[in-house]
Amino acid sequence: MNPKVHQSDSLPAPGPSALAQSEALVANLRAELDAAGGWLPFDRYMERVLYAPGLGYYSGGARKFGLRGDDGSDFVTVPEMSPLFASTLARPVAEALAASGTRNVMEFGAGTGKLPAGLINELDALGVAFDNYSIVDLSGELRERQRETIEAAAPALAAKVRWLDALPEYFEGVVIGNEVLDAMPVKLFANMDGVWHERGVVWRDDAFAFEDRPVVGSDHPLLSEVETFGEDYVTETHDAARVFTRTVCTMLTRGTAFFIDYGFPQHEYYHAQRAQGTLMCHYRHRAHGDPFLYPGLQDITAHVEFTGIAEAGTEAGADLLGFTSQARFLMNAGITDALSSIDPSDTAAFLPAANAVQKLLSEAEMGELFKVIAFSRGLDDTLQAFSSGDRSHTL
Repeated sequence: MNPKVHQSDSLPAPGPSALAQSEALVANLRAELDAAGGWLPFDRYMERVLYAPGLGYYSGGARKFGLRGDDGSDFVTVPEMSPLFASTLARPVAEALAASGTRNVMEFGAGTGKLPAGLINELDALGVAFDNYSIVDLSGELRERQRETIEAAAPALAAKVRWLDALPEYFEGVVIGNEVLDAMPVKLFANMDGVWHERGVVWRDDAFAFEDRPVVGSDHPLLSEVETFGEDYVTETHDAARVFTRTVCTMLTRGTAFFIDYGFPQHEYYHAQRAQGTLMCHYRHRAHGDPFLYPGLQDITAHVEFTGIAEAGTEAGADLLGFTSQARFLMNAGITDALSSIDPSDTAAFLPAANAVQKLLSEAEMGELFKVIAFSRGLDDTLQAFSSGDRSHTL
């Protein structure tokens, strides 16, 4: 039985099959806890509840992306909000393909398929030839939704889209990761009475719970960055996201990798104002802080620490192409021009598009919190999307 159901009184209850999936995952986690001596580091717990084969949030069959909680979804991503995001992103993708002389695109975590469908249609409209659009996604349910979306929205180009079960050793082209890094497992650390502890997970009183253990041996190299904030300070480190970035940038032998996500450079991330960290859960379009609620049926995320991502990419031998806010990136890439192409007198089309662009660009919405970081190999110059407002110097 899910030990945290009592905390979800204000949230819609999962159906019987979803609860059965969660209970199976809980049983597996309890067995793993017993085998590990009763304590697991939080990043291992987060990895299992998100990615355990057939049972995790992203690898299971639950609906994830949508506009409202009553459709069974938990959150909405940028491509779902406006087709102008995909059509605008297609311009730096096209520029990167041309600058590198490559003809392939690879996307991690393609959601419902709206981003790849919009991208390949706009690349075709721009006259950009490409050979393959590869998608890496662990969820069988999402793969089917992506396939259906792409076949309906881009039937003439759908044959160029393929799904990968494993990464190639080498890749030439453009890599896209939209809201992928924030879903990588994070380690949790807490400073108590001036001593750093790693926060892990135990089973206590018929429920999952946190338990902290003092950090022993050599300190995690990032802990020295935050120790001046004293006791009662909780934060995350992004070891898995760094490894992922290093892997992608090692695989990329020529071309560009774009990562779009919410977060901060290191000096803003490890800050006194973030004394409780950035870990957040999403269930039926409600944000809350309980990672033990409905294991496997809710999303768990953390803001991205972009300095570490930049270091991981450059350590793999890639060049840091640029780092800027989502607002500046999209404006440089021409999103306002795309909006102006819609007739303002057609209010049914223009007003929703204008409202979506406002949300994408506004500092009070997504324009400042979301960032774009890009790496490259074999490019002689930057891209138009980073031509102004580049913040690489802040990393």
